[in-house]
Amino acid sequence: MLRRRSGLKKTGVRTLGAQKTRGAFGQVRHTNHLAESHHQGAPQSGTEEARQLSPLRHRRFHSQTHKFHHRFLAPFPSDPSLPDREESVKTKSEAKTVCLALNFEATASGKTQGGGMMVSLPFRQIHLDFHTSPLIPDVAADFDPDKFAQTLKDAFVNSVTVFAKCHHGMSYYDTKVGIKHPALKRDLLGEMVEACHRYGIRVPAYISVVWDNWAAEHHPEWRQVNREGKFVGAEPFQAGWRWLCLNTGYADYVAAQTEEVVRNYEVDGMFFDIVMQWECYCEKCRRDMIAQGLNPENAEHARQFARQVCHRFMERVNEIVQRYRPQASIYHNSRLRVGVSREAHLYTHQEIESLPTGGWGYLHFPFFARYVRTIWREFLGMTARFHRSWADFGTLKTEAALAYECFHALALGGKCSIGDQLHPRGKLDRAVYERIGKVYRRVAELEEWCEGAEGVAEVAILTNADLEDGRLTESDEGATRMLMETHWQFDVTDRFGDFNRYRALIVPDRFSPDQQTLRKLKAYLQRGGKLLLSHRAFVDAQGKFAFADLAGFDLKGESSWDCEYLLVGKAISDGLPEMSHVVNASGMIVEAKNAKTLATVGEPYFNRTWQHFTSHRHSPMAKATRRPAIVQSANGQIVYFAHPLFRLYAQHGYLVHRQLVVNALRMLLPERLIETDAPSFAHVTLTKQNSRNRRARWMVHLLAYAPIRRTRTIDIVEEPVVLRGVTLQVRTGKKPQQVYLAPQRTDLPIDFADGTVHLVVPEVSGYQVIVMEL
Repeated sequence: MLRRRSGLKKTGVRTLGAQKTRGAFGQVRHTNHLAESHHQGAPQSGTEEARQLSPLRHRRFHSQTHKFHHRFLAPFPSDPSLPDREESVKTKSEAKTVCLALNFEATASGKTQGGGMMVSLPFRQIHLDFHTSPLIPDVAADFDPDKFAQTLKDAFVNSVTVFAKCHHGMSYYDTKVGIKHPALKRDLLGEMVEACHRYGIRVPAYISVVWDNWAAEHHPEWRQVNREGKFVGAEPFQAGWRWLCLNTGYADYVAAQTEEVVRNYEVDGMFFDIVMQWECYCEKCRRDMIAQGLNPENAEHARQFARQVCHRFMERVNEIVQRYRPQASIYHNSRLRVGVSREAHLYTHQEIESLPTGGWGYLHFPFFARYVRTIWREFLGMTARFHRSWADFGTLKTEAALAYECFHALALGGKCSIGDQLHPRGKLDRAVYERIGKVYRRVAELEEWCEGAEGVAEVAILTNADLEDGRLTESDEGATRMLMETHWQFDVTDRFGDFNRYRALIVPDRFSPDQQTLRKLKAYLQRGGKLLLSHRAFVDAQGKFAFADLAGFDLKGESSWDCEYLLVGKAISDGLPEMSHVVNASGMIVEAKNAKTLATVGEPYFNRTWQHFTSHRHSPMAKATRRPAIVQSANGQIVYFAHPLFRLYAQHGYLVHRQLVVNALRMLLPERLIETDAPSFAHVTLTKQNSRNRRARWMVHLLAYAPIRRTRTIDIVEEPVVLRGVTLQVRTGKKPQQVYLAPQRTDLPIDFADGTVHLVVPEVSGYQVIVMEL
């Protein structure tokens, strides 16, 4: 491997080092000064800086400014005027036009992948943090390249992301642009890349973007500024990270570091971390917003401009990577949210950073995996070996927890990444990699049935979260829990997704209607699709219900009660006790025209206030009414709940609410993909492999782990759960030629009738895959 190549391509950034060095444009510079880039304003003619530029350099300066302001910018999640994802990639030629940055193509399902690159990720990855304070001595003093690579190899690791630059702003290679860690006496990045390649291990490189404490300290003019005029991030006497603005010369600095890495090292990918700029009110951002006709005092304008800044930066470094490493993977971290589909062309794949014990919880990953897999062909589930979260030195997650988190990624069609942090002296912890190896050995044994597998879904949650900061909402959480616990096969989609892939859509509690989405949904219903709606789904700001004519019922505002009761009719009462059922929220007032009423509302004596209350909580029911609480359209395609049952389930977990939703789904979809008697804590998922070289396969994944809240904030998985005699009924439509357990390859006897496979899984110890060769 060629570690160093002479010369760094001109980038518009002055170089940094321990003494005077030759700058990117040939001038001799002092190392503690960086020139401002074109993002801070091109030099004006007649200024001293302009006179110092050669005519060629001056033209290039303005050319770059023009290029980055006028090339295609990724659309914004909240901009309804932009084309939707499905319509914008109808053909491969159109996709190539839209996805300029990485020459992406779109598949028939709308998923994106590097067009010429055909990026295929390894299954067993390590994300090796190395955020090392410049105050720590003897950095990498104990590093042995062969022992490092051999430890990874022995743990069945086939890809490791290693550090070029960390959050402290320290570089771990021989840099002429950045600041090499003062206690590092070797080219650590180069030695890691070279050694891992000798052992057949893939090596992407990591660059911290918005968090760089060295740059923040030495260039306060590069800092992000909040609305109150204060720097974003750690305060002067606080231990933590300081945020840099990507609309300043700092973007040039990172671009130059990126070019230095991909030009001089044979890295297999680039991982850009902390690509976050939500709003910045620094002088440069305010000036540029005004120049674009935006109002800096308008928060939405500031967010829109910040998205432009991030997308411009991402396109810029993508172009650099592609120029030198056209086959490299590219990922920008810290941007995962509902709505990220609109910038999918800027990534080769997705990595779902989701440490269940680090604040993400055990629901974050399955929600976003079901969303991401509708967009990207390749995605990773990234957990970590730590007991709590990143850099929790001296801790090690239980083998059961690590296995559960990795197997969950496989079960949803993803691949695995485990986070670690290398000790400052450069030696991997043998015990950590022995544990990782036990899990990754099992992953390796299952790869035959996971490579190229895609999730299969009959239902999708249509989320409104793209208009609510893209985060997992309580309503989405409740819907996800309900469907997972009752073993429905489902995806998560946004308003830009392909609705026609699903037999039914669930729209939980709230969805802000726009004309384009309404047209798509009406076409979806005309093709036989089904909708399950609740509360304010498709109710606009004026209170108008968008589907009134089509559904045969209308909504006339919201009731004034703080709680109401459901009086459930027979058609939707399966599995429910015969009594009134409380709903701890007000409901919409439903006017049923041609719709069928499935449940009505019971009213309490009074709302609970200081003037009138009874007992400890809400008032009991006082009277039954004829006001509809659950209705079904005359054609049977739409079921509507007047109350926010999904949000309430996330808050209270009342199983009656879940059963009502399941009963409604069964009315819409009498024939499910999978029926099982597996317990509610078990995960039952379905993936498929299609190949021209062999028979199609369906894989049923059974996961039996039970996280338990043993602390105030952390769920613990100590051991797998053993299940015996689990029955499965899988609607394959045709009789499989063979059904067996994987990886054991033990054949299973089956019965087949009416397009459905009936079988019994003898035992599940944590995780079991059942393969059906069709």
